[in-house]
Amino acid sequence: MLSLTCWVAGLVPWFIGEPGDGKDPEKPMKATMVYYSGNVQGVGFRATAVRIARDYPVTGWVKNLADGRVQLLVEGPEDSVAKFLKAIRDHWKDDIDKEKAEDQKPTGKYKGFEITR
Repeated sequence: MLSLTCWVAGLVPWFIGEPGDGKDPEKPMKATMVYYSGNVQGVGFRATAVRIARDYPVTGWVKNLADGRVQLLVEGPEDSVAKFLKAIRDHWKDDIDKEKAEDQKPTGKYKGFEITR
């Protein structure tokens, strides 16, 4: 339960506004679809992407493709999308051979970032 002091002092509790909900009305939203190839399946790429996404206010999904690539869709504030994708790149720099990114129209329909099929 919140203390009245917190509200009276005009402070916003840290848990208002879900981290990773991808909603920040003051910043332009962006969506990017990315295809990664290289040593990206069977190495924890998807689970790591989900873990990294927790550090940014982004939403979307990641999945393996039948041809050995990994496909990822991320939505959120422009700067957060860029930082998230850089964190993915930095983490998997030795395993990603090729990365193809395409801008998409943000839908705002995702509630979190998850592994999908």
